Amino acid sequence: MATAKYIAGGSGSLDLDDAVFGERFHGPLVHQAVRAELAARRRGTASTKTRGEIAMTGAKAWRQKGTGRARAGALSTPNRVGGGVAFGPKPRGYTVKVNRKARRRALRAALSLHAERGTVAAIDPSGFDTPSTKAAAAALAGLDDGRVLLVLADGEETCAMSFRNLPHVSVLRADDVGVADLVGSARVVLSEAALGRLTEKAVAK
Repeated sequence: MATAKYIAGGSGSLDLDDAVFGERFHGPLVHQAVRAELAARRRGTASTKTRGEIAMTGAKAWRQKGTGRARAGALSTPNRVGGGVAFGPKPRGYTVKVNRKARRRALRAALSLHAERGTVAAIDPSGFDTPSTKAAAAALAGLDDGRVLLVLADGEETCAMSFRNLPHVSVLRADDVGVADLVGSARVVLSEAALGRLTEKAVAK
C-alpha cells in the first residue's frame, strides 16, 4: 500500500487506498477525461456577424463602368472594413460526453500515477491556526520545483488562505478536483479529510 508523508502539521504518513491509488494507468481514457473537463470550461459565447447581419445598405457601391475604379458590389462583403466576417465563430457548446464510470476510472488512474511516482504528500490543516503564507512556503520548501495541487476539505479555509498566494500552487476543494488538475500538477498535497472525500468520489457507484 502506498503512503503519503506529512510535510506539515502531522507525523508519520497517510495510507493510500489501493482501490483508488492502485489503478492501472490508461492514457486514452485520461486524455478523454481531460479533454472533456477543459472543454466544459469554455464559455462558447464568441459571436461574429455575417455579411447578412451587418447593418449596411445592400446597394452597389458604385456603378459598374466608367469610374476608373475596380468594380465593386455590396460594402458588407468580408474583404472590406466594416463588412461581415466569413466563417467566424458563433455561440456554441463544447460539451464532450464521458461516461460516469470512465470519469471515475480516469480519476483513479491520475491519482495512481502520482502515487506510483511518489508525488503525493499529506498535510495537517490544524497546524494553521491563522493564515500564514510564510509557514505555507516553509512547508513546501522541501518539495521539488513544479506546480503543486493542494486539496482540502470543507472547514479547512485557514489552511487554504495560507497557500493560495504562493506562486505555482493551486488550492481546490476535494469535490472540485478533476483529472485535468491532477495531470497538470507535478505534486499533490492533501489533508486526511480531503483524502477521504477523494476516495469516496473515485469509487462511488
